Formats: sequence, structure tokens, C-alpha cells
Amino acid sequence: MEDITLSERRAIGAKIRKEVLGANHTQNNANPHLFDTVFLEYTEDVCWGNVWNRDGLTRATRSMLNLAMLASLGRWHEFEVHTRGAVNNGVTEEEIAEVVLQAGVYAGIPVAAEGLRRAKAVVLDLKAKAAATA
Repeated sequence: MEDITLSERRAIGAKIRKEVLGANHTQNNANPHLFDTVFLEYTEDVCWGNVWNRDGLTRATRSMLNLAMLASLGRWHEFEVHTRGAVNNGVTEEEIAEVVLQAGVYAGIPVAAEGLRRAKAVVLDLKAKAAATA
């Protein structure tokens, strides 16, 4: 990856974050707290502007890896956020189900059960919103 400045990397990170997670999730808070600001700067730099900006994996593959890791760790809020991101990145419902089942084999059946419940809720919500705007 070419040498870029911190502000350029953050701008790239903000763009990728918005493309993956969607505009609704990435709306600017008019009055952010210091904690919100430092976390956003950190993730737009390190996560989105560096790792997600690399050529080695597709965005869909990165999304599927995120789902497996977040489910395995029981990070359910972030799992739901990244389920939306996975759909935005072209990951199919069948692929999401397979990823969650794979995580369940190694992290436990309760992980698969909760992951499938949460993924279903996210996918149904996305479909309902899409139908309402159609």
C-alpha cells in the first residue's frame, strides 16, 4: 500500500466505513462526546483506512470473517452491524448462515443459535425497509 498521510487514511476509512455499513449507521453526531470522536478516529484510521483498504481479501470475505469472529466472541451488537455490512458487501443469506454454523461448530451451538436469530432479524429488517421504499 502506498504511503499516505493520516488525514488521507482517515478520509479513505470514512468512505469505506460508509460504503460497508451504510449511510444510516455512519451519520455524524452533531454533538459528539470525546469518547465518540477518539473511537471514530481510531477505527477510521486503523480498521477502515488501513486493514479494510488492503487488497488481500474482498470486502465480502472480510465481512464473513467479521461475522464468524464477532459471533464467536459473543459481540452481538457489532455482529448485527456487520451483518448489515455483509449484505451491503454482497454476502448472501446462505453464506451468512454457513458462516454462523461454522462459528457454532468451533465456538459452541449457542453461538450458532444466537447468531442465526440475530442475522435473521437484521435480514428481515433490511427486506422490510427495502419493500417500504420500493
